[in-house]
Amino acid sequence: MASKLELGMQTRRAVLGDAHVDRAGAATTEFDQPFQTLITEGAWGTLWADDTISRRERSMLTLALLAATGNFDEIPMHIRATANTGASPDDIMQAFLHVAVYAGVPRANHAIKLAKETLAGMEAER
Repeated sequence: MASKLELGMQTRRAVLGDAHVDRAGAATTEFDQPFQTLITEGAWGTLWADDTISRRERSMLTLALLAATGNFDEIPMHIRATANTGASPDDIMQAFLHVAVYAGVPRANHAIKLAKETLAGMEAER
């Protein structure tokens, strides 16, 4: 049986892609290694590795929570991850519409702006 760290790394690579994970690994220092281990084991090896709900649903929840809490820096990364999780642009919009009603229009508006920019970039890369 794989450790939480091993399972987390496999899941993280499957969702975010090898290039992103390799860049994060290359940027890791002795100082932030404990944080990288925490998110790999906790977020990726526990939460994202659980198959109770689909990765598509997890993407939608994650995007909604990031927007609702004003944590906009990670939205582009998670928009790009939808290419691997199966969440469509329509799914993303539905998540942000929920944010507008339950957490506020300004937060949803900013998240939608980031999503539009990121999705356009993804399309241009194809």
